[in-house]
Amino acid sequence: MSSEKKPQTMKPATAAQKLGILLDAAPADFQTEPVSRTQLAALMDNPPEWLVELRANGPHPKQVVAAKLGVSISGLARSEVTDPLTTAEISALLQAPPTWLVTERSTQAGVRAEQIVVKDRDAHRAAKIAHVARQAAQEEAAAERGTGSTSKKR
Repeated sequence: MSSEKKPQTMKPATAAQKLGILLDAAPADFQTEPVSRTQLAALMDNPPEWLVELRANGPHPKQVVAAKLGVSISGLARSEVTDPLTTAEISALLQAPPTWLVTERSTQAGVRAEQIVVKDRDAHRAAKIAHVARQAAQEEAAAERGTGSTSKKR
């Protein structure tokens, strides 16, 4: 009674997200059929022409647009950029950045700088806690050695 394992599949939207493409711009057969992990790996390792074209020229999903513009997805939403953009449109925005893009890039830079400060602070606190724990363990070990040696002298 050994049954063959059914390959794991994912929805086309999930596969498109993993590939970094807009599902609506993909071929119809990709949009309608579940994608197996094997198929996804094959698409990543040896992308067909349509995938190469979509990745290069778009239209791009909001995650890719945000990354290429150097802003957050929330920044895109605040700026009311809701439609997918092509590589040419993104390049045009970067060449002559509108006020909203300058503001959002500044906001994103501030957020990243704050994340670095918090990470450094947390690392410093963790190092301090580890140091105190090591000191306590050393003092405890020294106390045990001290008691052990006095009991031997008696």
